[in-house]
Amino acid sequence: MMIHDILVVGAGLAGMRAAIAVPPDINVALLSKVHPVRSHSVAAQGGINAAIGAEDSWEAHAYDTAKGGLYLGDQDAIEAMCKEAPQDILELERMGVIFSRTPEGRIAQRPFGGAGYPRTCYAADRTGHALLHAMYEQLMKRRCKVYEEWYVTALLVEDGRCCGVVAWDMIHGGLQALRAKAVILATGGSGRIFSTSTNAVINTGDGMALAYRAGVALEDMEFVQFHPTTLKDTGILITEGARGEGGYLLNTLGERFMKRYAPEQMELATRSTVSLAIGQEIQEGRGVDGCVLLDLRHLGRAKILERLPQIRELAMEFAGLDPIETPIPIRPGAHYQMGGVRTNAWGETDLPGLFAAGECACVSVHGANRLGGNSLLETIVFGRRTGTKAAESIRGVQLPPLSEAILKSEEQRINLLLGNPGPERAWQIRDDLGKTMSLNLGIFRTKQSIQEALSAVQALNRRAEHMCVQDKGRIFNTDLIHALELQCLLEIAETIVVGALGREESRGAHYRADFPTRNDKAWLRHSLSYRRPEGPHLTYAPVTITRFPPA
Repeated sequence: MMIHDILVVGAGLAGMRAAIAVPPDINVALLSKVHPVRSHSVAAQGGINAAIGAEDSWEAHAYDTAKGGLYLGDQDAIEAMCKEAPQDILELERMGVIFSRTPEGRIAQRPFGGAGYPRTCYAADRTGHALLHAMYEQLMKRRCKVYEEWYVTALLVEDGRCCGVVAWDMIHGGLQALRAKAVILATGGSGRIFSTSTNAVINTGDGMALAYRAGVALEDMEFVQFHPTTLKDTGILITEGARGEGGYLLNTLGERFMKRYAPEQMELATRSTVSLAIGQEIQEGRGVDGCVLLDLRHLGRAKILERLPQIRELAMEFAGLDPIETPIPIRPGAHYQMGGVRTNAWGETDLPGLFAAGECACVSVHGANRLGGNSLLETIVFGRRTGTKAAESIRGVQLPPLSEAILKSEEQRINLLLGNPGPERAWQIRDDLGKTMSLNLGIFRTKQSIQEALSAVQALNRRAEHMCVQDKGRIFNTDLIHALELQCLLEIAETIVVGALGREESRGAHYRADFPTRNDKAWLRHSLSYRRPEGPHLTYAPVTITRFPPA
């Protein structure tokens, strides 16, 4: 049995930053289902927000974040994030992150949607890559133990406290108990619930499902951000930085159609506004083969090669065109989960010993709509805060004796999957889930579409009971891992659907065509999903308002 003081599940930016924040006298380990630098944080492109400009301020950043999230974000957490952002950026610089620079040698910043100032620090269009590799260097410097290619199946809960995990060793096969005085979940998002998504195939909501099964609430799950600009056929992300550098959105008439929807901000309106506008243009017949066009040609060759080299590469590789000469066909795709494991501003959940940070958590700083550049910031600020708080929380904690019950229960679950005759396959159910959610829970939602999604997800859950794992071996059984991931996806999908059905208003990323207006009187509140045998049970909680009353 492996025993550590703190165990971090997930080795992306939030997980690594949490581990680095833990004092050196505390035994911390990371556990990840992929190699740490294969974590999805590596795919972030556009940048990370911080008010380091001479004219900018953390108060302006906090206001933009609260307003951009349609006032559903908790403002105590928003203030903490925005106030601490400049110091965290300077700390990243000291760690060796190679930010792009101004001619004067300062960290370069570009404008992003919903921001009053250019406050997005960037490393060309590979910011996540630059951050993640710098963080991994710090992890290696600290000689932190990493369990690579392990998959967590359950949390160990003893006497009302989380004290470790049960995990499947993918390389050698078999379940193991890993004990810890505190567990930090940092497993990222759940974008693979949708068929068209910017997310990596590993983003299956594992951490959210683990906490949900342990009785912790999932907060605001109905809010799923659709990024306005993803490549038409693949869903590959085309960074908001392309619009931040001056890119235009055009319809089939060659119009910059954003003048009808956000005449002042144009292409740099908030993501929910731009996604809805693109959806509207396509729906009303002004699209280009189910898309609109992102035009970068006027930026010129030199600027594209300097600021957007990866975007050019992706367009050439996956769309067969050079954006220096031809506009890129784009459409909205599922991108980010604003909801997640309910935590306070220090990453603490309602279950003692359990913490969460990054996209799998809901602190809640993003409210109903995340601003571009705030997701990387959230991983760094709240990764650090959560690691610090977890280290404080374990002083004097003694681990209770291990009960074998959870381990045996998980072994039965694995054996049931391996012994199931079928006929269903995990990939078939996952494919149908993606189509169902994209069709019914996309940019536009109605009571009828949500109810259809709920019926479909419940039917998929029944089908999953007859899921066959064809590979009966134990060594690197990816077929088994896909089946376990599917169980997470189905549970998380149901919380999204039930939350969307309950919220009878439109706010940010949740647009109900049958309730097209925002209703602060009835719905300025967080939704909380608790797991019950019959499905998610919804309750509601107040939003923390400090200095920015809803406007």
